[in-house]
Amino acid sequence: MKRYRLRIVIPAYPAFNVYSRIARGTVALGPVCVASTVNEMERWDVEVIDENNLRRYGPISNSRGADHEFLQRQRPADVVGLYGGLTSTIPRLYKIARFYKERGVITIAGGQHFVGDNITEALSSGIDYVVIGEGEETIKELLSAIENRRDVNNINGIAYLNNGEVVYTPKREPIVDFDKLPLPDFSLVRYAKIKLYPVGRIRGCGMDCEFCTVKGKPRYASPERLLECISFLLETKDARHFFIVDDLFGQQRDETIRFCNMLRDYQKNIGQRLDLTVQIRLDKAKDLELLSAMRQAGIDAVAIGFESPIEEELKAMNKHLSPEDMVSLARIYHKFGFLVHGMFIFGYPLQEGVDVRIPVKRRIKIFKYFIKKAKLDTIQVLLPAPLLGTKLRNRLQKQNRVYSIQDVGWEYYDGNFVLFEPDEPMSAEEMQNAIRNIMGRFYQFRYVFMIGLNIFSFPTLVFFMHNIKLGWKKWYRPWRNALVRFGGWVIMKGWTSEFKKGGFLRKLQKAKERLKTSQNNNPPA
Repeated sequence: MKRYRLRIVIPAYPAFNVYSRIARGTVALGPVCVASTVNEMERWDVEVIDENNLRRYGPISNSRGADHEFLQRQRPADVVGLYGGLTSTIPRLYKIARFYKERGVITIAGGQHFVGDNITEALSSGIDYVVIGEGEETIKELLSAIENRRDVNNINGIAYLNNGEVVYTPKREPIVDFDKLPLPDFSLVRYAKIKLYPVGRIRGCGMDCEFCTVKGKPRYASPERLLECISFLLETKDARHFFIVDDLFGQQRDETIRFCNMLRDYQKNIGQRLDLTVQIRLDKAKDLELLSAMRQAGIDAVAIGFESPIEEELKAMNKHLSPEDMVSLARIYHKFGFLVHGMFIFGYPLQEGVDVRIPVKRRIKIFKYFIKKAKLDTIQVLLPAPLLGTKLRNRLQKQNRVYSIQDVGWEYYDGNFVLFEPDEPMSAEEMQNAIRNIMGRFYQFRYVFMIGLNIFSFPTLVFFMHNIKLGWKKWYRPWRNALVRFGGWVIMKGWTSEFKKGGFLRKLQKAKERLKTSQNNNPPA
């Protein structure tokens, strides 16, 4: 009997960016989860190709990404799934889809990008079926229908073309019973060297941030399942470094603490220390019991969305903290020994009716002062991206401020490029340069000398023989931060070089001119 092959492709980033380095050592969790469910189907083989991580003998094309000609000759795929979780990779996704479509391969796409008009765009760009929402259950039903040549109209949660018209099947309910799903099988990822393994327990987020596409009531897997996933990866892959991808670690407080205690005991029993990073709300610093349990569980780094140190912007984002409170809470994480990664959005557009004009130099000064005062170990400063399906995009479109996709394509939707007309008096060019200004002050070449100085200071640990753990913390943190900040300088230098070659500023000028014409023709009421 014929066996079938599903190839799931994670498209390459359009160019070198601030995510490129970490992408070379990890993989997106969603495609692995979908592949793991298909792997249980009779007569179906499945593989995941991450075009950003082809470090283990991966067939690389002459331009960017994988050599799909080679892959299709070596292991022909009957169906290709394409991961649209990052809007900036969509042009590459469509290119891959057309390649396979021309060769008679069925193409399926899914991910956060595919909402609203983007679904229609996808179905006219080489995609046969769009999976709307979570894919584990939908993909099995869809592949079974393809295999047996059945009508797909009875499959919930998909969109496809029928005689040129887009057909939407009924919405599929979100998954709530995660125990019925197989554990993510990372052995299905071909060619990748994975150092940082993504794992998760909670899907959804109830914070309803204006700029975010992740919505819906949180749904929880059991702590036992997450621990099983971590222990399985340690035993089979010798995995030591994990990133818990939950949008907000600690949403289910008591169960989160129970998980931390279970993980602490597991590490003690096997005599192995693990390293974990989580995303967490800043105000969780008030929960000292939770922080203590996290540290004992091996959670060393926290990624926190500070978003902005400007009070008016925080209100626009629906954040309920003042900049002063944010500094105090950040320092609590610092005192507990966490490495704090601060994530910011520069130039967030204020709500209508808020008449506050902040010059760009003043904005930059506020950001730099806050970052220093909060004692952050690493930072990431991005620009607001008006993603389709967000309240932010709807608001900016009503104000006729979003640059046309014709001029500023999807490939620029990664948080590193200006995509709309900023608040006055800041210009688009000033806004574009601001993030390099802020991060350029934080990540500098001079830290290479501090790496050496910290290495030479290592013998001073002898003065902490009475408390070697405390001595290690005092030495390790500045050494690690110097190393990361020098590495950040290297990344920023590479991104700046790519930016200059990319011609974005020319496209930005054209987009501004088109928008100005549109505003003149359609003045506000």
